[in-house]
Amino acid sequence: MSVSLDPSRLESAEAAEAADPGGMLRQVASSAAQVREARRAAAEAGVAGLADDGRPRAIVVVGTGSCAAPGDVLAAVCGTGCAVPISTVRGHRLPGWVGAADLVVAVSASGAAEETLEVAAEAARRGCRLLAVGGEDSPLSDLAGRSRGVFVPVRSAGRPRSTLWGLTIPLLLAARTLRLADVPDAVLESAAALLEDVAHRCRPSSEPFVNPAKRLALDLAGDVPLVWGSTDLTVAAAYRMCSQLNENAKYPAVFGELPEAARTRSRCSTASSRGGSPADPDDFFRDRLDEPEHGLHLVSLREAEEHPRARAGAEAAAALARDRGVAVTEMRAEGDHPLERIASLIALADYVAVYLAIALGVDPASEPAVQELRARIA
Repeated sequence: MSVSLDPSRLESAEAAEAADPGGMLRQVASSAAQVREARRAAAEAGVAGLADDGRPRAIVVVGTGSCAAPGDVLAAVCGTGCAVPISTVRGHRLPGWVGAADLVVAVSASGAAEETLEVAAEAARRGCRLLAVGGEDSPLSDLAGRSRGVFVPVRSAGRPRSTLWGLTIPLLLAARTLRLADVPDAVLESAAALLEDVAHRCRPSSEPFVNPAKRLALDLAGDVPLVWGSTDLTVAAAYRMCSQLNENAKYPAVFGELPEAARTRSRCSTASSRGGSPADPDDFFRDRLDEPEHGLHLVSLREAEEHPRARAGAEAAAALARDRGVAVTEMRAEGDHPLERIASLIALADYVAVYLAIALGVDPASEPAVQELRARIA
C-alpha cells in the first residue's frame, strides 16, 4: 500500500491533537464516562420494568453502521449459554419470524436513522415489546412513546462510532433485568475503571515506544491488517476493530473468524507439501515485501476463556503466518468478566484506529465518502 506516514504526528500530545481537528481522541477517551452515565439513564428510564412481562422468546437488536455494534457486544457478553437467541438486524427489514413474543431493541445515536426507524415501526405494528436507545427528543423517542416502549436517552460523544458504550450499557442492563446476563453494578464499575486505565496508557502525551496503541498503529501502517478472533467475544471485538480502521483511518482491514478464516486460506498450509514456496502466488501468507501492496499483518485477538481447540487454532495460524514472513501481533483481553474483556480489546482497538489516521494525515472524524453516498441515495 502507498501511504503518507509521518510518525512525528504521534510524538507529542500537541502534534496528535493538531492532527485531530474533530476531537476523536477526546471522544474515545469518554468511554468510561459513557458507561456510568448510561447506567444512570437506563435506571431512570425504567429498563427494569422490561421484566414485568417475563422473558422474551428472542432479542432482536436493530441498528445500522456503528449502532449495530451494541448488538454484537450484547451477544458476546451474554455468551453461547444465553437462554434466548440474540440477533442483529442491520437493514430495512424485520425477519418474518419476529412477533409479539420477542423484544426488539432499536439503537440509533441520533434517533433519526431511517432504517432503524422503519424496522422499529414494523416491530411496533407486530406488537413486539420495544426498547429504544438513542438521541433525546428524536423521532425514535417519539416512536417509543407512541408504542408504549421504553426509551433510554443517550448523549452522543460526537460520532456514533465513539458512543458505543453509551448505546450498549442499556442493552446489557435490559439483559440483566431479564436474567439473561450476569452484569452486576460492580462489574459495570470495574469495566469503566478498565476503560479509564486503557485511556491512560494510550493518552496522547504518552510516547509511541510506551503507548501500545501508537506502537501498533505505526506497525500496521503500510500493511493490510488481518484481524482475527477465535471466540464469540474476540470475534465481536475483531469486527469492531476492522470497522474502526475503516471509518476512522479510512484504511482497509480484513475481518476473520477462526477456524473458518484459516480454512479458507488452506493453500498457505499445504504449499510446502505440494512443493510450493513462500514465493508461490497461491500462498496467501507469502512474503509480499517486493509487491506493490507491501504486506500483510495478522492481528490475533485472544482471551483467557478460549476453547482448547480454538486456542490451538489461533496459535497454529499465528505460527503459520510467522513462517511465511507475515508480521503477527497478539492483543490479549484483560479482566475476568466478559464485559471487562471485550471492553479492554475494543478500547485499545479504538485508539489504534485513531492514531493510525493521525499518523497517515487523515482526519479521523471526517466522513467524505459517507456523505457522498447519502447524497447519491437521497
